Amino acid sequence: MSETNKQNYFAQDVDFAKQELQTSEQGISASEAKARLEKYGPNEIQEGKKKSTLEKFIDQFKDLMIIILLIAAALSVVLEGSEGMVDAIIILAVVLINAIMGVIQENKAEDAIDALKEMSSPQANVIRDGEQVAIDSKEIVPGDVVVLEAGDVVPADIRLFKATSLQIEEAALTGESVPVTKELGVVDSDAGIGDRTNMAFSSTNVTYGRGQGIVTGTGMDTEVGNIAEMLEGAEGKTTPLQENLDALTKFLTYAIVAIAVFIFVIGLINGREWVEMLLTAISIAVAALPEGLPAITTIILALGTQKMADRNALIRKLPAVETLGGTEVICSDKTGTLTQNKMTIEKVYYNGQLHDASEEISFDEPVFRVMNMANDTSINNAGELAGDPTETAMIQFGMDKGFDVKAVLADQPRVGEVPFDSDRKMSSTVHPSGDQDQGQYISMTKGAPDVLIANCNYYYDNGEIKELTDDVRQQLLDTNHDMATQALRVLAMAFKYWDQEPAAYDSETLENDLVFAGLVGEIDPERPEAKDAIARAKGAGIRTVMITGDHKDTASAIAARLGIIEEGDEAAVTTGAHLNEISDEELAQKVDQYSVYARVSPEHKVRIVKAWQSHDKVVAMTGDGVNDAPSLKQSDIGVGMGITGTEVSKGASDMVLADDNFATIVTAVEEGRKVFANIQKAVQFLLSANLGEVTTLFVATMLNWQILEPIHILWINLVTDTFPAIALGLEAAEADVMDHTPRGRQSNLLSAGVLPSIVYQGLYEGAITLFVFWFARVQMQVELVDAEAMAFLTLAFIQLFHAFNSKSVFKSLFSHNPFDNKWLNIGVGVSTLLMLVTVFVPGLNDAFGTVHLVGDPRSTEMWTVILLASASIILYVEIVKAILRATGLAAKWQDNK
Repeated sequence: MSETNKQNYFAQDVDFAKQELQTSEQGISASEAKARLEKYGPNEIQEGKKKSTLEKFIDQFKDLMIIILLIAAALSVVLEGSEGMVDAIIILAVVLINAIMGVIQENKAEDAIDALKEMSSPQANVIRDGEQVAIDSKEIVPGDVVVLEAGDVVPADIRLFKATSLQIEEAALTGESVPVTKELGVVDSDAGIGDRTNMAFSSTNVTYGRGQGIVTGTGMDTEVGNIAEMLEGAEGKTTPLQENLDALTKFLTYAIVAIAVFIFVIGLINGREWVEMLLTAISIAVAALPEGLPAITTIILALGTQKMADRNALIRKLPAVETLGGTEVICSDKTGTLTQNKMTIEKVYYNGQLHDASEEISFDEPVFRVMNMANDTSINNAGELAGDPTETAMIQFGMDKGFDVKAVLADQPRVGEVPFDSDRKMSSTVHPSGDQDQGQYISMTKGAPDVLIANCNYYYDNGEIKELTDDVRQQLLDTNHDMATQALRVLAMAFKYWDQEPAAYDSETLENDLVFAGLVGEIDPERPEAKDAIARAKGAGIRTVMITGDHKDTASAIAARLGIIEEGDEAAVTTGAHLNEISDEELAQKVDQYSVYARVSPEHKVRIVKAWQSHDKVVAMTGDGVNDAPSLKQSDIGVGMGITGTEVSKGASDMVLADDNFATIVTAVEEGRKVFANIQKAVQFLLSANLGEVTTLFVATMLNWQILEPIHILWINLVTDTFPAIALGLEAAEADVMDHTPRGRQSNLLSAGVLPSIVYQGLYEGAITLFVFWFARVQMQVELVDAEAMAFLTLAFIQLFHAFNSKSVFKSLFSHNPFDNKWLNIGVGVSTLLMLVTVFVPGLNDAFGTVHLVGDPRSTEMWTVILLASASIILYVEIVKAILRATGLAAKWQDNK
């Protein structure tokens, strides 16, 4: 942070700031502002250095599987010359496609966030050369005098020298949802940000009143910029999918190396040439490696991001799509995510009865008149409201009832007022009376119920003004308490008639001997869809944890209404004060006891996330403030808010909600589960096919059979693997995808029955291919080239039939329409066509040795064997699946995450 903002201006009087920054209450000149803009730079948060396209492209080649493929390609060229060049070209093509797609997706993610950043570019009102002007907030410089009004976004860090009932909501910086009342006095030099009441901080919101102050820091020299700078050095975390792919790559690498070395040694022992055996080992390595997996995984994830974007979830980091699917705990903000972030009147108490806001109310009821007329909300020509959320809720209530407050105030304008004061906890206005029989003027007062009721000597009851007895007073206080326990923010309304204009507009004159009019209960209501979303998450085994800066009673009541906790379950609710008293170790031990955290600061969020992660849980965390960024980074899936979120919190997130809606998170989790399931289907299909190829080559080598040429293996890998595997990524979500518990961090791409399926299916593919070769040579007595061709086509077509088996690990192919995935139908169709090209196109059939399968007297017999053997995998897998379901092994493997 630069020298301009290191002076602790909050601990000094205003004259010190004026002297240090060479300014006055009349501001600086336009020429001086220009010079300072060149010196300090624009007032904006600077992004960390972005990777160039070349750097992003190079990063795509750091994957172990990609490195192995590149080595295999190089060895193919060195050892096989021109023949190996075909292998190398195919491998390089797959690798390049994967790299290009990775770069495109990274750029698209950045574009999405850049688009969000363009949504907000606030203007600011400053005083320059003694006159107030509106400028772009980026042009503000230290020493500028900024004018703040309700509805403004504070454009920089400011030392205040004027504050008229000024309240600023600083949740973006401190996590505290209650607006802070600003005062001008000097505060202690060791005061925290939340206690620096004479400062206004960049990116916070003015909710009430007016103020002016001197800019002490801009851009990266603000408190917001300081946190953003600290985040630049934070290291990114690996996602479960990245860990799974790394683990799978290592597993395959070790297995392939072991098999290749074993075959190489056996060949040498049997007296075969070392070059021949090395080429054989390379062929097996190429057959075993699912070289299309990185590209296919990227494509499936990219398709998932498009689906999520259509449903208001913008994915910034590609693997986050899958991470969502493994989410076990969602730590969510209350305000704006679980609730509507819009104060709304829910209950109104008057005439001795509590009424629901939906009920009709007479415009002549004093409680209704006071809430609408003693109100500082501004209404523009479009009917939009600006001001303190508590007051705008009252005006909105009146507008919903058809009350024209602007017309009423035109007839009964405000002639005087006593602004709200945090010590009095009341505010009052004075208007001409609409009832000459009662008096010429009427004062209207609203404020905290306990304070206002104490200042009342009368109460209004169905058109009569009655004396306020102790019993009635206690009844009012009890009603206030009952409303507060329902998470309502309660305000009291009162009035007083005057025969002539009050002699003074002060609290002592206007706010005594009042007539109580009623109580207004407001709440930030839960989103209608949030309760259902939480129930869906619960049914899917996902724990929802609510974290808020609100009071414990409010948090508890909202959580009960949402179904996060049972009503009255106080043991599930804790506070930030309690977290301060316990260690991280104790929190980790007790973290599963708490579902609601109230009055917490953003630093508590990091502790909560770490506590859950200590139990190996996959944790999603929502946040919108700058200080939320560390917890967003710490969580497995950071979820930023697209509407209310700061740019820093969005930048620290893996996913951004375009609608700030909790239900969108649950929808994204469902999509993430589908994506992971589809990746598993692709892995099952690819690895079972590759195991079939390895089994065929391994056994054939051991038996000294010449069964498949390198061109056969490469063509099968290119044609029969890629298209069906990508199409499997477009499978619709299985109906019960949200009925299972989260797979969690312990699962991997081979869990939930995928590995056993790969083994029994891959071994069968290899066995059938070997059987067809043996049958062709021994029983049919065909030539070697024809037996090789039959084995080649059998291995290819058995994989295409098997693609349909891979639509589900355990469910029968015929439990629903087997052809409901049109992309799989197209993929298999294209692959089939490309395979037939090697048979029916002159020249190609000679290269692949399939000439005799066209027009030969025995071609029909050979095709019959090929197709029956290939199709047999459908029957085989259906029988095994039925046995697994009947014996309970399917359920056991599926639950073994």
